[in-house]
Amino acid sequence: MKIGFNKPYFTGKETTYIKEAVEKGHISGDGFFTKKCHQFFENRYGFKKCLLTTSCTDALEMAAILIDVKPDDEVIIPSYTFVSSANAFVLRGAKIVFADSEAYHPNIDAHQIEKLITPKTKAIVVVHYAGIACDMDAIGEIAKKHNLFLIEDAAQAIESFYKGKPLGSFGHLSAFSFHETKNIISGEGGMLVINDEQMIKRAEIIREKGTNRSAFFRGEIDKYGWVDVGSSFLPSEIIAAFLYAQLENIEDIQQKRHQIWQKYYQDLSEGEKKGYFLLPKIFDYAKHNAHMFYLVCRSVEERTDLITYLKSKDIQAVFHYLSLHKSPFHKSQVSHIPLLPHSDYFTDTLVRLPFYYELTPEEQSFISQTILEFYSKKG
Repeated sequence: MKIGFNKPYFTGKETTYIKEAVEKGHISGDGFFTKKCHQFFENRYGFKKCLLTTSCTDALEMAAILIDVKPDDEVIIPSYTFVSSANAFVLRGAKIVFADSEAYHPNIDAHQIEKLITPKTKAIVVVHYAGIACDMDAIGEIAKKHNLFLIEDAAQAIESFYKGKPLGSFGHLSAFSFHETKNIISGEGGMLVINDEQMIKRAEIIREKGTNRSAFFRGEIDKYGWVDVGSSFLPSEIIAAFLYAQLENIEDIQQKRHQIWQKYYQDLSEGEKKGYFLLPKIFDYAKHNAHMFYLVCRSVEERTDLITYLKSKDIQAVFHYLSLHKSPFHKSQVSHIPLLPHSDYFTDTLVRLPFYYELTPEEQSFISQTILEFYSKKG
C-alpha cells in the first residue's frame, strides 16, 4: 500500500460545470461561475468584496499594489512562510522585515512585532499557519496604533475562525489559495478579499489590467480605458466552474477533513505523552479548518530519519518551509541576518503527514503505527 502526501478530491460536479461554462459561450474571466463564487464567499463569511484571482500569489501582488508599496517601504512578515508572502512586496521594491514564530507554533509572534516597527513600516502581513489563527486582537491593535495596513495571508485558512469570526475578515486585505493541496481546490487559483471599502473600486481596476472595464460592463461608464497600474489577475470560467463545484460540497469536505485530523491526533497522542514529538497546538481563540496535520520532531536529524523510515514503508511525509530570512535571495539583499530561533526550529523539525479527503482510517492507522514504531525502535 503506497500512501502519497496529497491527492486532489473531485466531488463529481466539476466537469459538469466546466461543460456548462463552455456551453454558455463565456470561458474568460468574470462570467457566471466567477460571480457565483464571489457571492458564496461574501454571503457565507460576510466579506465586503471578493475577487477571484489566478493564484494566492496574485492576490498578494494585488494587495501590494493596492496599499501603494513603494521602494524602501518596510513590510513585516513572518520568516516561516511560503515565498509568495514576501515576493509580492519585494516586487514593489519593499524591504522585508522578518519576524519570528511563536515558541510552540509556527504563527508570527504577536509580541515581537512592535519592536520591528520603524517610521518606514507600511504593513504587517500575518500568515495563519495550518489554518490556525494568529492572535488577531493583539496584531490588530498594533496595526491600528501605528496606522499600518494589516494583510492576512489566509492561503491555508478557508473555514477557520478567530473568536467566532472568519479568518480573512480582519485585515484591510486578505488572500486565499485554492491550490490542489488546499481544502477547497481549483488546481491553481486564489482570491483577494477587500474589507476596506475605499479599496474596492481600485481593486477591480488593478485586476483588469489597470482599466475600468468592470465598471463599463456594469453600465456605469460608456467606455473604458487605462486608468491605473494593473495586470491580468482574472482566472478563467473553467477554474471558477471547478471551484464552485467544490464550494457546494464544503460542508462534506470539511466534515471529512476534521475526522481525519482528529484520528491522527488521537492515534498519536501516546507518542506526545512519551515525549517523542509535539502535536499541533490549537489556541483557545482559534477554530481551525483541518488543513494539515504535522508533528514537531526533536531535531533535524530525527526528522530526516523519520521521513526516510516512512518512505521505506511507502508513506510520503514531507517537511515544510525553509526560513526566508536565511534564504539565498534574502542573504544577497542584506548585510545583517536576524536571529529568529523559533522559525529555524520549525524549519528543522516540522514534518507534515499525508492528508486528503480519500485517506482511509486503515491507511491513517498504518501511518500512525509506523511513526510510533519508529520511535519505539529509536528509544
